[in-house]
Amino acid sequence: MIGRPRLRVSSFSRQKDPPMTRLISRLSEIPPAPQALLCDLWGVLHDGLRVFPAAAEALVSYRARGGKVLLLTNAPRPAPSVIAQLEALGAPREAYDGVVSSGDATRAELDSGRWGRRVVFIGAEKDEPLLEGLPLERVAPEAAESVLCAGFADDASETVADYVELLTRCRARNLPMLCANPDLLIHRGGREVPCAGALADWYAREGGEVVFTGKPHRPIYDLALKRLGEILGEAPDPARILAVGDGPATDVLGAAQAGIPALFVTGGIAVQETMRDGEIRPDLLEAFLKRHDLAPAFAMAHLA
Repeated sequence: MIGRPRLRVSSFSRQKDPPMTRLISRLSEIPPAPQALLCDLWGVLHDGLRVFPAAAEALVSYRARGGKVLLLTNAPRPAPSVIAQLEALGAPREAYDGVVSSGDATRAELDSGRWGRRVVFIGAEKDEPLLEGLPLERVAPEAAESVLCAGFADDASETVADYVELLTRCRARNLPMLCANPDLLIHRGGREVPCAGALADWYAREGGEVVFTGKPHRPIYDLALKRLGEILGEAPDPARILAVGDGPATDVLGAAQAGIPALFVTGGIAVQETMRDGEIRPDLLEAFLKRHDLAPAFAMAHLA
């Protein structure tokens, strides 16, 4: 049920039953304030072309009040590369304490040696920092031990169909795939562009083995909680953290599986299904959450 009830002070304590989803218009409306945020990037802080000023201001203000912000992204590149992109977009450094990416979690998997050293790499030039410093050899499917999928070489023009021949060759050899970005798509400006998850989805439907490291899967949350502990100087309590994101199947689901309350930003991926004329329609939101079997603690149109 969607509504605006008075939120119990125990919202960020350990509860068996999650609170009803509450609509808010500003992050500062949440009492008591969470100890830390795990904040998504695409669709929440920026759209790949520009930073959302209200979102950046909200994070800066939250940190000024003593909160900590760890940006948690399914970008298939390691944190330094993500930070460089944020700086290029003009995101204020005062808006966050650190970054953990799906690329970071993927590198930890690759470094384990479980995926072999000869890999089929699927991705763009911008994704190549994922490989830096790792003893990997990029080879054709016929010589590979696994597939590393970071995304499309050109997501502005390519579709899954452009990769069917390559993926079929990989599948013929039963190569396991490590997917560095579970997202199916993102919004760049006002345009939908495909992500690595779309290729991994095709591979899995053809019977291929696929392992994901990013949201909503556990590896990225384990890494994020470890990094957050370093930032806080103590082991974080998941019930006192708030996960902020626009992805129902990534941010909201992943938070629920990790025992972390979630703030669902409806103005991103789910805008067409939850909003009209720039405003959340409570009936549409309630139906949407019920359809996806999700119960975030909070929902808002845009982070502010």
